[in-house]
Amino acid sequence: MEETMGGRDGDKKFKILGYQWRSLRFNDDTRQSTVKVMAAAASTASQPFSIFYMQQPHCLAVPYLKSMVSVGLTSLAASKYDMTSAAIGKNQMRILCVGHGGGSLPLFLATHILGAVVDIVEIDPVVISESVRSMGFPAFSVMTSTGGKRALPVPDVIDQVMWRGIHERLFLYESEAKDFILNNNQNNSYDLIFMDAYDGADIFPHSLWDSNSLFMKALSERLHHEHGTLVVNLHSGADISDLDRSTGKYVGKVGEAYKKGLMMENHHERNGLVFACEVPWLCNVSLVVSRGMSSVGRPRDRIKTSLMKTSLEVDKILRLPFSCLDYLKTGLAII
Repeated sequence: MEETMGGRDGDKKFKILGYQWRSLRFNDDTRQSTVKVMAAAASTASQPFSIFYMQQPHCLAVPYLKSMVSVGLTSLAASKYDMTSAAIGKNQMRILCVGHGGGSLPLFLATHILGAVVDIVEIDPVVISESVRSMGFPAFSVMTSTGGKRALPVPDVIDQVMWRGIHERLFLYESEAKDFILNNNQNNSYDLIFMDAYDGADIFPHSLWDSNSLFMKALSERLHHEHGTLVVNLHSGADISDLDRSTGKYVGKVGEAYKKGLMMENHHERNGLVFACEVPWLCNVSLVVSRGMSSVGRPRDRIKTSLMKTSLEVDKILRLPFSCLDYLKTGLAII
C-alpha cells in the first residue's frame, strides 16, 4: 500500500512504498545484522521516479542489541551519570561503537538520546557502503579515509528531511578498531563503548581483548575514568552461572582480560564491576565493564536487584520501545 507524505520540497513529491526487513551477511550461513527499512519514492517533473531507503531508527531487530543497550545504559546510570541531561540534549554523551553492521545500534542511540554523539568504527568498506545503499543508514555520517572530514560536505535534501538533528551526531569511520583507538587525534573520552566486532568466521578477535596489548592500554585511557562503561557482545552456549564450563569459561576468560586491562591502576585493582548478563532467547552474553559501580561488600543478588531498580529509572527517562528491565532480570554472573 502506498501512502503519500504531506508536503513538498519545491516541486518534489514523496511517497512511502512500504517497509521491509533486510539483512547483511558474512556468508550463506552467518548473518551480520538485520534492520527494518522504509522504501520511498521521490519524483519531480524532470526525474519521474527514484527510490531511496530510510532505516527505521526506533527498531532493534535482535535481542542481543536490546541487551547491550539495556545493560550499558543501566550501568552508566548506576554510576551516577546524569542520564536525564543527556537524554534531553543538555549534556553530551560520548559513545563509541566498534563494529557497524547495518548501523541500527548507533542510529538507535542517536535517535533516543539527544545528547548522544556517536563515533562508529568499521573495518570493512563494503559493509559501510551497503549500510548506506541498501540498509538506509544516513550517508552524511560517513567520514573520509583520512578521518578528518565528512565524505559529503553537505547532506542532500532527502537526507536533511529524514535525518536532520540526528546525522550530525553520527561519525562513521573506516578503520581497524586498534588503529582508531591508537591513532585518532581527537582524544575523546568515551562515556560508553559498545564492542560488537566479529570476523567472517564469526570469531571475536583476541586482539580486541588482549589485556597486555597497546590497544587495551589506549582503550583504558579513552574510557571515562569515573563512570566509563564498556559493553561487549559475546557468543556463549553455556549457562554463565557456571564460568568453569565450556563457553562459560570463555566468557570468564574474556571478562578477566578486560578486568585486568581496564581496572588496574598503578598495579592495583581500582574500584569497578565486571559482570556478564545472559541475552534472552539467544546464545549470547552481554559482558559489562563498569568503572562507576562497585562489587565490594555487595553479593550478586544485591547487585542484580540494584541494577533492576536502576533499569526502571532508565526506562522512565528514555522511554525506549522496550523495557531495560526485561534484559537485566536474566542470568547474571559477577567476574
